[in-house]
Amino acid sequence: VSGYAGGSETNPTYKQVSAGKTSHAESVMVFYNPEEVSFENLVAAFFASHDPTTLNRQGPDAGTQYRSIAFYSTENEKAIIEKAISELAASKKYTTPIVTEVKKIDKFWNAEDYHQNYVEHNPGNPYVQSVSIPRFERFKRNFDLRLLR
Repeated sequence: VSGYAGGSETNPTYKQVSAGKTSHAESVMVFYNPEEVSFENLVAAFFASHDPTTLNRQGPDAGTQYRSIAFYSTENEKAIIEKAISELAASKKYTTPIVTEVKKIDKFWNAEDYHQNYVEHNPGNPYVQSVSIPRFERFKRNFDLRLLR
């Protein structure tokens, strides 16, 4: 589910968040069956899907709403995220420090209906064509998707 989290404002909208007028980050809520996919593998997919070293930026999108942020619900989830960060840093995959914020989820605000499954509903959108789809294709080439089944 697309939405907003990590900020203090109530009922944020896409217009507000995308313009940087809130303290929220654009986020997704993931529902999964832990008997089919582990939290560790979801965290691995999270880190494989973006650059965790760019402060307040992902690709062409800049602002605190695009910061790398990993939310947790339990102390065990927090430990899994922090371990993944330590292992990624030790791997020397990146030449700059990982800046991913690790934060307990407080409140998740669902994005508006038109923002859900945006790529699926807007395949011809120039941003989708030039950024979203190439980013996803790159992710699929570099991540073992069997880990998410």
